[in-house]
Amino acid sequence: MTDARRTDTRAQIREVALELFAERGYDGTSLREIAERLGISKAAVYYHYKTKEEIVGALFDDFLAGVDEIVEWAHEKGPGPETRAEVLRRYQDLLTGPSAAQVARLMQEGQSSLRDVAAAKDMKTRFFAMGRAVTAPDASAAEQLRMRLAVIALHLGAFMDQESLPVSDEERRTAALEVALELART
Repeated sequence: MTDARRTDTRAQIREVALELFAERGYDGTSLREIAERLGISKAAVYYHYKTKEEIVGALFDDFLAGVDEIVEWAHEKGPGPETRAEVLRRYQDLLTGPSAAQVARLMQEGQSSLRDVAAAKDMKTRFFAMGRAVTAPDASAAEQLRMRLAVIALHLGAFMDQESLPVSDEERRTAALEVALELART
């Protein structure tokens, strides 16, 4: 199998797995179902990914790399109001990226199922690193909490459905960023 074809198959497996995880949940999806949806054998899926956890790990890799870039940038700039605001803007951009929103939604909706998945634990570590990167070491508990709540506001803006907040996606994201920036101002 050529490298390009192998990469393409791996990408297709991740894409279909993400769709099925969204439809049926992580626990409700099997490698066999992923294979069936792709029209390939379970052995072909197994050749690329031995477990669902490996697929989830691959799905999270790009998203986590984006979070790492934001954290690295924040460390270079140092804590402060401007850094906090820019980190929130960059994180919102990451959340609204093509597959990032689906991956983050998988994380949000499948928390109990994904609790023991290594990639999910990595994400939690990255979120805390993002908060620490933009708050001074001697920041009060309230300041640290405001930054974490600001990140949660962005998550809500990215994942709330139309029924929960009946406005357009753009209005919801704009409002979430506004709230996040207000929370982060100290």
